[in-house]
This record gives sequence, C-alpha cells and structure tokens, in this order.
Amino acid sequence: MLPMIAEPSADEKPVILSASQIAHGFGKQGLRTEVLRGATLELRRGEVVALFGVSGSGKSTMLAILSGLMMPDRGTVQVLGQDLFSLSNRHRDDLRRKEYGFVFQANNLISWLSARQQLEMLLQWGIGFRLRRATMISNEILGKLGLADRANLLPSQLSGGEQQRVAIARALVKRPSLLFADEPTSSLDWHNGQKVMDLLRQIAREDGTSVLLSTHDQRVREMSDRCLYLNGGVVQSEERR
Repeated sequence: MLPMIAEPSADEKPVILSASQIAHGFGKQGLRTEVLRGATLELRRGEVVALFGVSGSGKSTMLAILSGLMMPDRGTVQVLGQDLFSLSNRHRDDLRRKEYGFVFQANNLISWLSARQQLEMLLQWGIGFRLRRATMISNEILGKLGLADRANLLPSQLSGGEQQRVAIARALVKRPSLLFADEPTSSLDWHNGQKVMDLLRQIAREDGTSVLLSTHDQRVREMSDRCLYLNGGVVQSEERR
C-alpha cells in the first residue's frame, strides 16, 4: 500500500504574487491624497485571500496595481517570478491576458448573449479558438459551476447569483493562475454569497488558482484561507483561518 502524501501546508505552497512597499496617491502636489503608503502582501498557489478595508481604503487601487493596470508611485510587484513593472507594456498585457482572471461587483455580462455565448466569444475573439472547441470548453466550465442547464439563457433570465457565477466562469475560461474579485458578494443575499464563495474555494482547491478578493463583506471572513486588513494605506494585520 502506497503511503499517503500530505497536502502542502499554506506556507509550503509557492508564492505566485508578491507586492512590497506599494505606495500610490491621487491629485496634484499640495492637494494629493496618499491612498497606499507601503502596502505589502503575498499570494500563494491555490489559496483564497480576502483583502478587507473600508470604502476609500485603497482596496481597488491595490488590485489595479497588482494586475498591472496602474503604476505605483513606489514599490515592486512580482508575478510568477517576473517583475511586473520592469516588463514592457506589451509583455505586461500578455501576462495579464494569459495569467489573470477578473470578477467585478457589476458582472458586465452582455445582455444579448446567452451564458454559453459569453464564454465562447472570449475564447474565439480573445484567444482565437474555433467555435467547436470554444463551445466544448464553455460547456465544461459552465457544468463545473453548476450552470449546465442555464447555458442557453440570457442574463435577464438568470438570478443575481447565477449571473455572478457566469461572470466567474468567464474569468476562468482561460484557466488563469490568478483570479481577482472586487466585491464579488456584496450585492448578493446570504445564500448566493455563500455559493459564490464555495465556488471560489473549489476553484482554488481543485485547479490551484490563487484567488484574491477585495471586500468589506464580513461574511467572507469565515470562508477565506487568510484575511488581510488594509488601513491607513498599509496591510496592518493578517488573520489565518
């Protein structure tokens, strides 16, 4: 009988993303507001991390910087061993397109496309897959997220929770290493918020996707591997679940 191999502890899993001493502000000198003042964090493979903070604390700014959409005033970001802001714009865009998935509070689904077509369009036009392959992958992802019987429905025919799951499916269709979710549960009731979090944990556990959530929804605390608290422009504390 072969011995059982224990799953690596959180600290043994490889670091996928690390940010050090991130600082960023808005406005002109004299009227400048410093939002981030040296924020530092890391994200390991296959973990779900929640970034908490009140409105205006810099959560969304931090996600924009970590994804390379915004340049920090100071600090460094390493993604999969690469210095994000040492890359050319083209290589940074390529990295983001291949390795990142995004889910937002507003799901931004296209109103005239079915759930399946939302994914097919991304695979065809964003990656270049033929329709047959795009349909196969879309059906696989929708089935995994419990949406197989909703694949032909328009967004207006789906519940709020189902719409958010379609948005997650769209983010996962490229099989990204990193999934960033900005307030993914705040507009959902308890039941649908729980289903979305269960889904994100399943994705992290089964696919090794690293999930970072920006949130002020306290329900998320019990369903995350780690909770980080952003206050005064820095990550002030960490709580392991």
